Amino acid sequence: MSHLIVHGGTPLSGRIVPSANKNAVLPILCATLLTRQPVRLRGVPEITDVKKIVEVFRKLGSKVELDFKTGILDVHHQDTHFDPSVDRLPEEMRSSIMLVPGLMARFGAARIEDDVKGCTLGAREIDPHVEVFERFGAEVERLPDGLVLRVNRPLKANAHWTDYASVTTTENFVLCAALADGVSTLTNAASEPHVQEFCNFMSMLGAKIEGHGTSKLKITGVKDLGGADYTFTEDFHEIVTFLALGAITGGNVQVKNGAPEMFPLLDRTFAKFGVQIVHEDGWSRCVVDGPLKVKEPFTRNILQKVEAAPWPYVPVDLLPIFVALGIKAEGSVMFWNKVYDGAMGWTSELAKFGGHAFLSDPHRMITFGGKPLSPAEVESPYIIRVAIALLMVAASIPGKSVIKNATPIRRAHPNFVEHIGELGARMEWVEGD
Repeated sequence: MSHLIVHGGTPLSGRIVPSANKNAVLPILCATLLTRQPVRLRGVPEITDVKKIVEVFRKLGSKVELDFKTGILDVHHQDTHFDPSVDRLPEEMRSSIMLVPGLMARFGAARIEDDVKGCTLGAREIDPHVEVFERFGAEVERLPDGLVLRVNRPLKANAHWTDYASVTTTENFVLCAALADGVSTLTNAASEPHVQEFCNFMSMLGAKIEGHGTSKLKITGVKDLGGADYTFTEDFHEIVTFLALGAITGGNVQVKNGAPEMFPLLDRTFAKFGVQIVHEDGWSRCVVDGPLKVKEPFTRNILQKVEAAPWPYVPVDLLPIFVALGIKAEGSVMFWNKVYDGAMGWTSELAKFGGHAFLSDPHRMITFGGKPLSPAEVESPYIIRVAIALLMVAASIPGKSVIKNATPIRRAHPNFVEHIGELGARMEWVEGD
């Protein structure tokens, strides 16, 4: 495991360019399996999950050239092979389930390993994905260590209405529908920025998709998909994180942002903690006038609140970032995670800093901010943004803190510590058992 040493108390200032969004990069990487034509991807981040998928491609006989210094990946799946009795997909990585549609469309078979749940965000079922695969014609066989799926090609188009707006389920449906025979429709589709980016890439390959960015998609299957030369956009998660780091440390951080139209609700959420976000000339910056202070609601006797749910709500992945601001800002805020149960059970780690947070139930937390904070040694659960939230709190406190088991940060954000070091942060990785 990797731990972070944080020497806090320095206001962070400067300009920074975010990396690509992991949640767009991984489905797009998986989507390349659907075409036999060469694909070039630009701005590919050096993260663990990318390396795992690239290694799978190489083991399956695909031609892959990747240079993390330039961020350019060239992939060609012309000579790819797959045998479900021999070949394995990466375990402990949620995105590996998005390799299934390409394998079914290309080879008529795929498999899912037991451990594909990703971050420890409560119960993360695979049933919605299996249901999608079955609707496209897959027969599922349960094995002691996973599932094998077999399907007659081409896949069968269908109409589906999901139980909830799941990002990965939506992407898997689109991946299956792209080469299916006929017209498929998905109601209650996810519409997050990274889902929209994924659909844009699929359209570049030649997929016929209508309605992306909305809750209803219509996909007309085509016989073949082509190649592409695609450049990733900036990760809105990183944009928010860098802005929040500037705010919580009392600094002035400017972040490159090519899609400010995605930010009105996020801007209003920052404002609840006394932080103004300004978008100018392709850059976003945080403006803080004095110590952070929670904005009192107009309605008396209620708590200020941040509700997180599928887009266009505040994304649940960003809720821990705002929890960190809630610990620092004077006043009380209720945080409500409407998606994952058990993803907010890290209040005890905030208490080690002197922060006051109360877990109301598996979905809701209340922070009583503005309390005196001091450096501490804390331990992160295996949740990317929680590790970063603990880092944020530590960065705002003068003195040395330790974030144990901060490894999840490396899954999503390449060179994260080095990047915020450019803003004046003093942090370093140490290895430990």
